[in-house]
Parts: sequence; structure tokens; C-alpha cells
Amino acid sequence: MSQLTGDERARYVKNVFASIARHYDLMNRLMTAGQDIRWRRETVRRLQLSPGEALLDQGAGTGDLGREALRQQPDIRLVAADFSLAMLLAGERSGRLPWLNADALHLPFPDETFEAVVSGFLIRNVGNLKAALAEQYRVLKPGGRMLILETTRPRSGILNPFVRFHMRYVIPWIGGLVSGDREAYRYLPASSEAFLSAEELAGRMAAAGFREVGFHRRMAGTIAIHWGKRP
Repeated sequence: MSQLTGDERARYVKNVFASIARHYDLMNRLMTAGQDIRWRRETVRRLQLSPGEALLDQGAGTGDLGREALRQQPDIRLVAADFSLAMLLAGERSGRLPWLNADALHLPFPDETFEAVVSGFLIRNVGNLKAALAEQYRVLKPGGRMLILETTRPRSGILNPFVRFHMRYVIPWIGGLVSGDREAYRYLPASSEAFLSAEELAGRMAAAGFREVGFHRRMAGTIAIHWGKRP
């Protein structure tokens, strides 16, 4: 998997999420002991949404972030976009959203369309991080906010051996039992371990033009919520 790039990587990732779409929400709850719900609430709160604002939930998956945004601010104009049709269809079971099948590297929106863009567990899966950040920057209006909820490499510490054991062995085992696809749940932890540190992602965001960039770590440093603004 680590050797795949471009279209090959995109096809592989799409197949992974098609395989686990029906069990995605349940596995998120099991893998995080329900903490992912709290992280989404915090992420949306940091958007500081106002009535009438346009929000893009990019990599929306089954729609958890979009639904949380509508719960906190019902009067926004939401678009929930994802390149995995299987994930969008799985999300329909929890209620309809304004869905759009779209690629994070080629967003089908004019420049300066949204006041806010949010993503949850998307960025580490894109084939070209620089292009994905550039697209989010492009579709934001000046002063617009961008929030990223994502896994991150934990800092060295006493908990690291336990974190690695959980990611490399426990998650694939649970994933195999629940979804029947242990291989997909080997990819997900592996992609997390291979991804950037929180500091590195913040640096990439700044290089893409975002300002007021910051982040908070969660869950023993394995999760980070990043934010930034388009000046």
C-alpha cells in the first residue's frame, strides 16, 4: 500500500472504504470507546458557525460531522461530499443530507464558495496532500475557517508501546470480527502511523496559505484537531 501513488492509491482507498462502509460508524465507536462523538462535537464548535453560512463537509463519509453541524446550527447551508459512493449510501440510513459524490483533489465548486470547510479522517487518505489543502483554500471565502479532525503520529512516551499494540493488533482483530475485512483494518492503523505529526500537518497548512493555524491533541496524542483561516 505504501508504494501506491496517484490513481492506484485512490482506487485502493475507495475499495477499502467500500468494504467497510456498512460497519464504519460502529467500528468508530468501538475503536475509540465512543470518544469520536466528542471529537466531532468539539470540531464543529470550533467552526463557530452562524446562521446562513455555507459549510462543506469534505470526505463526509456517512455524514457524522455534517449532522453534528446541523445539530449545533440548523440554519447553515451544508454540502456533504465524499468520493466513496458506498460511504454516502451507508450514511443515508441515518437520514438524508445534501450529498455530493466528489474528489477532494478536484472540488466541483467555484472559488470562494464556503464560509467554512471541515473534514473528519480524510486528509491522511488523499493521494496529494498539497493539492487537497489547496482545493480547500480555494473554495473558502476570505476569512473562512478550515477544521481538520484526523489521526496523527503520537509523540514518544511511555504509552507508545500500548498505543502501537492497540493499532496494529487489536483494531484489525475487532475489525475482522465486526466487518469480516481484517485487511481494511490493517490499512487504517498503518495509514495513521505513516501520516504526519500534528506539527508537520500544521506546517503544511501554513505553507498552503492558511493563517492562525493551531491544533489540539486528543486520545493519548493519536488524534488531533487542526484549524486555520484563509486570510
